[in-house]
Amino acid sequence: MLNPVWLKSFIALVQHQSFQAAAENLGIAQPTLSQHIQKLEQDLDVLLIRRGRSGCEPTRAALALVPFANSILRLDKHAREAVRGAGVRIGASSNIGIYMLQPYLRAFRDDKASPDVDLVIDNNPSIARQLTIGELDIAIMEWWQPKPGFLAQDWRREQMVLIVPPDHPCADLQSIDRDTLAEMTLLGGEPGTGTGRLLANFFGDEGPFPKVSMQLGSTEAVKQAVKVGLGISLVLEATVREEVQAGSLRAIPVSNPGLEKELMVVYPNALANHPPVSAFLSQLCH
Repeated sequence: MLNPVWLKSFIALVQHQSFQAAAENLGIAQPTLSQHIQKLEQDLDVLLIRRGRSGCEPTRAALALVPFANSILRLDKHAREAVRGAGVRIGASSNIGIYMLQPYLRAFRDDKASPDVDLVIDNNPSIARQLTIGELDIAIMEWWQPKPGFLAQDWRREQMVLIVPPDHPCADLQSIDRDTLAEMTLLGGEPGTGTGRLLANFFGDEGPFPKVSMQLGSTEAVKQAVKVGLGISLVLEATVREEVQAGSLRAIPVSNPGLEKELMVVYPNALANHPPVSAFLSQLCH
């Protein structure tokens, strides 16, 4: 195991690129810092820091180590917090974290007995990865590939809507049917994304499927593209409520059987009865 104390010294040295400055930042003696780096280099059998008259700089091996060192230090911090019952680390995929989760976090924070909360918002694959390696206690996600040791439960169903600019020919439709949708070209919804997975299930193995014209990477980018007339798209209804109220976008539901996305809460089996986790789950799923 890599020593977290050595890693902390290593990260400080990479950031400051000065033994003196790094030691002062950590509140330790410079010879102690040097000893930490020397022991880490011996343990890994690589040169991490090049010393010179003008200072020091990380080697390629050091730069490769940095993300792993940061991850180990985060896990060390989270482990200590978990033992003390000091907080809960929540992850949310982008749409959920930006557009849906905030009222629940506010209510949870306003409860004086609730623990501290760290929130991470990222794309769904990144949140899944952070959950599986122990950097998160709970994740609220648009999709999840089942894994041993984790519990997943439904949170809420969210309707998907077709968004178009106000001057689009479909703008006054009350709904859009499956066959018409299949003939359209959409912004986003490429295979492998949450929307892409939903469309594949909705249209079946044989299709036909809507075409995908651009891959924009985020719902905000998609909304802006639709507003200026670059295309139309399918998004979660909750992500466009403000734009629909303001009149800058029209949101058209898919007619029966409809198109909905099942959002879920995922957490490790071992934390199911951990007080900070169970408290947030109670707030989220009551």
